[in-house]
Amino acid sequence: MASTHAAAPGGDRRRQRRAATKAEILRIAAELMAAEGAGGLSLSAIARRMGIQPPSLYKYFSSRNAVYDALFAEGQRAFSAALREGAEGAPPGLPALEAGVTAGLRWAVEHPPLAQLLFWRPVPGFTPSAESYAPALEAVGRIADLVAGAVHEGHLHPDAATDEGRELLGVLLAGVVTQQLANDPGTAFAEGRFSRHTPAVLRAFRLHYPPPAA
Repeated sequence: MASTHAAAPGGDRRRQRRAATKAEILRIAAELMAAEGAGGLSLSAIARRMGIQPPSLYKYFSSRNAVYDALFAEGQRAFSAALREGAEGAPPGLPALEAGVTAGLRWAVEHPPLAQLLFWRPVPGFTPSAESYAPALEAVGRIADLVAGAVHEGHLHPDAATDEGRELLGVLLAGVVTQQLANDPGTAFAEGRFSRHTPAVLRAFRLHYPPPAA
């Protein structure tokens, strides 16, 4: 019995070291993507930065695409958290919708390499796994819930909560991120050439789906 208890702390330490190493690999990968572009990542470059031989990385990630897959999941979780935290501080309905998506856009503009991986297709041959795509579905569902909340509060027409309405909102939001990252990268969200128009973009969506007449 004593030997069982003695073995547990060592196993925990190994798991902690492994988790810390994987987190370090992903941190360095994101830095390299920022410098070389999302598609320019290589395991050899990560290994050089860490001061280890490339084969050592295969103990943690089986391939370059496995690194991308982990980064995709990590980015989607962070994006979804930004949506949630932005909406939580606002009144229900339209204010929560606009605060949530604005926070999500801000996160995307402030994290260009991950945003490119999440919202563009910069890596030929990479498709996120079902496990890593699950946080993306959570983020989409969060936005859908915010739109539904605005409809429920009488702030938007019910058509805003249809597939077409959500698709239109997605087009508008993606346009802000794409234009900002492609044409004015590195500028703060509030001052960005394109991201500063976020309030006007959201107003356009609101005007397209005005609440039904009382």
